[in-house]
Amino acid sequence: MEVTHADQGGWAVVIVTGEMDLLTSPTVRQHVHQAVADGRRSVVLDLAEVRFCDSSGVGVLIAARRLMRSCAGRLRIVLPDQGAADDGSHVNRVLAALGVRRLFDVYPDLAAATDDSARPISA
Repeated sequence: MEVTHADQGGWAVVIVTGEMDLLTSPTVRQHVHQAVADGRRSVVLDLAEVRFCDSSGVGVLIAARRLMRSCAGRLRIVLPDQGAADDGSHVNRVLAALGVRRLFDVYPDLAAATDDSARPISA
């Protein structure tokens, strides 16, 4: 897994590539916590290139949502219909199967996620 970060339009963007599992998910958590520690209250998690996500990855997403809500922040997630998995975004399918997809503001791409006038896509 690779995690990088950038700033775009006032948003702290955390880009995750690869797999979010028990071994790699803590890195994503650290990046979100660091953004908040740096005073950022608008965070995008770009998961378009995540090929696999297990329950620890889902736990990190839920914890990130909780953290951002606790500091009156905003969390947006990029989950395209077509992502790293050939038949659609793996993370999108996992979140939907677990019934937690509706908890997140999901956008089809980074441009939409960092556009304050854009609306999230429905679950």
